[in-house]
Amino acid sequence: MTTHDIERYLNIRSAYGASFGPDGERLSFLMDTTGVPQVWTLDGPAAWPEQRTFYDERVTFASWSPENPELVFGMDEGGNERQQLLRYDPISGGISNLTEMPDAKHRWGGWSNDGDRFAFTSNRRDEAVFDVYVQGRDETGDAAEMVHEGDGWLTVGGWSPDDSMLVVSEAYSNFDQDVSVLDVETGELTHLTPHEGTVRFQSAEWGPDGENVYLVSDRDSDTLDLWRVNVESGEFSLVAEDDEWEIDGVAVDHDSRRIVYSTNVDGYTELTVGELTAPDRIDEYAVPDLPRGVAGGVSFSPDGDRFAVTVSRSSDTANVYVVDAKTGEVTQWTHAATAGIPRDTFVEPELVHYPTFDGREIPAFFSLPDDDAGEGDTPVIVDIHGGPESQRRPSFNAVKQYFLANGYAVFEPNVRGSAGYGKAYGHLDDVENRMDSVADIEAAVEWLHDHPAVDPDRIVAMGGSYGGFMVLASMTEYPDLWAAGIDTVGIANFVTFLENTGDWRRELREAEYGSLEDDREFLESISPINNIEKIRAPLFVLHGENDPRVPVNEAHQIVEKAGEHVPVRELIFEDEGHGFTKLENRIEAYEAIVEFLDEHV
Repeated sequence: MTTHDIERYLNIRSAYGASFGPDGERLSFLMDTTGVPQVWTLDGPAAWPEQRTFYDERVTFASWSPENPELVFGMDEGGNERQQLLRYDPISGGISNLTEMPDAKHRWGGWSNDGDRFAFTSNRRDEAVFDVYVQGRDETGDAAEMVHEGDGWLTVGGWSPDDSMLVVSEAYSNFDQDVSVLDVETGELTHLTPHEGTVRFQSAEWGPDGENVYLVSDRDSDTLDLWRVNVESGEFSLVAEDDEWEIDGVAVDHDSRRIVYSTNVDGYTELTVGELTAPDRIDEYAVPDLPRGVAGGVSFSPDGDRFAVTVSRSSDTANVYVVDAKTGEVTQWTHAATAGIPRDTFVEPELVHYPTFDGREIPAFFSLPDDDAGEGDTPVIVDIHGGPESQRRPSFNAVKQYFLANGYAVFEPNVRGSAGYGKAYGHLDDVENRMDSVADIEAAVEWLHDHPAVDPDRIVAMGGSYGGFMVLASMTEYPDLWAAGIDTVGIANFVTFLENTGDWRRELREAEYGSLEDDREFLESISPINNIEKIRAPLFVLHGENDPRVPVNEAHQIVEKAGEHVPVRELIFEDEGHGFTKLENRIEAYEAIVEFLDEHV
């Protein structure tokens, strides 16, 4: 079988983040053909796409106006996450910066239904908190009107059908949120979700008449269900539920009353499409005939008869599909290139469950090279997701496919604390239980030791962000298990991480990890930097100089201390932040990782 180098795999493209234009015939989407995501448009399925933006920096989203031939897109600089909002005119090709405040973050909140205004939240007043702003489509900079002064992590979920109100969400942690509605004219904020303890209220969407808000919540169960809350009375009604899995997102089209909601079934997405024939009744349409994988990012056409959605699966890169809402008929609109690598060489994972120290079964995706003979000589990369309230799902990963094509197996566990498996599972690693999730990694390696294909002396820990902490913690807690470790933008010291992370993030992260004020001693005890002498395997540390989440000093301190007794390599990118987005940097990073693994594994 022909094999390709890592650069070839990193040139596999993805198309995602679709938005229907006001004419219903044109789609915008993001695609990384140039090496970083840019805005492209398409006038029909499989038509020739046209590139609309040409920046060296990544574009983060694009959203068409509902009425005018224009779109807004977001872009930061060097991975600093201080997103600016820009408007693109496809007729003239002109681009204007709408926010003009490069030191502040701007989080898109959607166009008004008449297309005259848009909403966003920003920390331009105080870096630690977000306020709600409304701005005219022709206005720029400080012309935006602050309509609500916030005191936390706020996002806007969209305009009511009559453009008089906004949905506003506030996050206290990834498992605890509130939803309110804001009267744009008076500034009055009506709280819809009073609760005690931690309860998720997510994916809030206006109902067709503006009298109700639809959202997913675990207010009455361990998993997320679909609820309706009446704006005037605050009364909740259950609309749809799943006894085992999480309903993790909802989209509503006001005019057609059509609704789409997604259920996360052991990592795979199942979409339900229908019409709200009454506030709490969905008459379901045909199930969309989409590829089995991970789907999201629903954008309705102006008439609501169709919707665009992005689908990715382990054996194919992300692409945009358009679904006929009633019939479920699917048309693939984009065909992101696979760099000439045949799609049939991409491997689908096996969904497995392995026992851990307390008798729980931990879900994981395990992928073996197609030609593996099961003779006990296969090296394995244990790839640990970040978050920690995230989930490894069966979507495409070019680097994973490269490793599989070159003889590595890949094991992707969803240890305790992962999202997608309910509230109780998500809380199992909170604060003082942090190291229980690391013990789940040790149990994963024990399971791998029993697998007939695996070489137990060639197992690698790899992860990014919080997954980087998990790599370092696994190497300090269970040093004999590993042949090597790869830590990308990882946390080495919880105390210095919390002291130096972006002001707007600190309170949100303390809710998960513990606070500097109350839990400092515990945070010190679990920080890998304070147990670094236990590491016995070679370590590769990669980071972005501009990382606003996990400051680059986390990399420097682990390299300095670990380098005193094991082989350590460090690679820092001056024009990247929390992860690597530019193609040339990704090529350099993964070529170095491949070289590191060739040397040590």
